[in-house]
Amino acid sequence: MTQLETKRLFLRPFQENDAADLYEYAKDPKVGLPAGWPPHRSLEESREIIRTVFSAPNTFAVVDRASGKVIGSAGFTGKTRAEFPQKNDELGYALSPAFWGRGLMPEAVSELLRYAFGEMGLAAVWCSHYADNPQSQRVIEKSGFSFRMEETVVDGPTGQEKPTKFYVLTREMWESCP
Repeated sequence: MTQLETKRLFLRPFQENDAADLYEYAKDPKVGLPAGWPPHRSLEESREIIRTVFSAPNTFAVVDRASGKVIGSAGFTGKTRAEFPQKNDELGYALSPAFWGRGLMPEAVSELLRYAFGEMGLAAVWCSHYADNPQSQRVIEKSGFSFRMEETVVDGPTGQEKPTKFYVLTREMWESCP
């Protein structure tokens, strides 16, 4: 069980007893809808997400060191794209709005990139955001990713087509960053 640490965060596998913390932020439409998933409707739904989606390898609970509370999720989805250097994986993340604006997600992403290019042996990490999600764009840009393309994708909760921006960070780009 991989556990990662930053100055202000622990990144560790989710546990079933994290369901209440997950539900607290995942029920907020400001969290899931901009990322393409519907708000959680119940504590049991959050528990089920932990058992299924968040039980995947390289998926982490983002834990505030000061309080021990789960305040987000971050990790790799296992999805690859042919446009980017192989071996690549998609990075995804979500954070409780109560913790927005503190630089916590770029801090978590920095540690996840170290893990991706070290332990996972990836050649590239990619991520995306809907064009109308400037908060996610700021995290991506602060983390050193480069814009590569825009595509229209179907949004899960609404079924509507949405312009989506894709970014990549290669191992070489990451190694050359100060």
